[in-house]
Amino acid sequence: MLAVFKREFKSYFISPIGYIFMGFFLLLSGVFFALINLMSASAHYISVLTNITFIFMFVVPILTMRLMSEDKRLKTDQLLLTSPLSITGLVLGKYLAAVGVFLLTILITCIYPVIINHFGILAVWEVVGGYIGFFLLGSAFIALGLFISSTTENQVAAAIITFSALLFIWLIDWVQEILPKDALSGAVFAGLLIIAIMYLVYRNTRDLWVSIIPAVLGVGGVVTTYFLNKTVFDGFITRFFDWFSLLKRFNSFAMGIFDLSAVVYYLSFSAVFIFLTIQIIEKRRWS
Repeated sequence: MLAVFKREFKSYFISPIGYIFMGFFLLLSGVFFALINLMSASAHYISVLTNITFIFMFVVPILTMRLMSEDKRLKTDQLLLTSPLSITGLVLGKYLAAVGVFLLTILITCIYPVIINHFGILAVWEVVGGYIGFFLLGSAFIALGLFISSTTENQVAAAIITFSALLFIWLIDWVQEILPKDALSGAVFAGLLIIAIMYLVYRNTRDLWVSIIPAVLGVGGVVTTYFLNKTVFDGFITRFFDWFSLLKRFNSFAMGIFDLSAVVYYLSFSAVFIFLTIQIIEKRRWS
């Protein structure tokens, strides 16, 4: 894992990708710092972190688009897959390299609160908590981008899909407002969700019975539950999409509150997509 981490981390600065990522991130964060803090003479630095969360939609695709797709395109993934290195070590090494570049970038932005503290009164622990939440939010987005990169060998496609996924996450709080909340819609959505999951299982296992039997049992369970206690499905669609509402969980950090549940959520979100990436690469090794 350490060897993969070193290789990937170094590659960001051999190619223009690392410099583009850092330059774009620092440029926009610097502009917001100047507008929010310097020009208005405000010491409330946490507002900068809150306002620049939209940057992730543009910088994360740049950072993650080549992580897995580049090896697949160049066919060098075969060398990695046949090496003694574990798939988990490979994926974690690449993920940590991207997170390392991101961490290095936000450490540079720490000069902004230092400037505020020199000329005014800075709420230090509020800023520390904000940075922790900001880092965890970015790490979760990187895990998602890593997963998407593992599904294609085209870097441009990986970047576009990652941008679209992050845009959806950005808009999900508004989307939730227009989603149906009645029990029937929730039950139908639950049934379709089970069918979709079983289809993905079939795509990975090519075992028809392993997919069909759980799908039939799952849909049957949804129908039975609906007729026995339909209130279970009230607001189910909204609750489902709420799990992907990463930005909502950052609000507590933006208000200066260290939310342990949000920390667990971000770590769990990252772990899920890292695990899915490992499964995709594992399947490729044996296919």
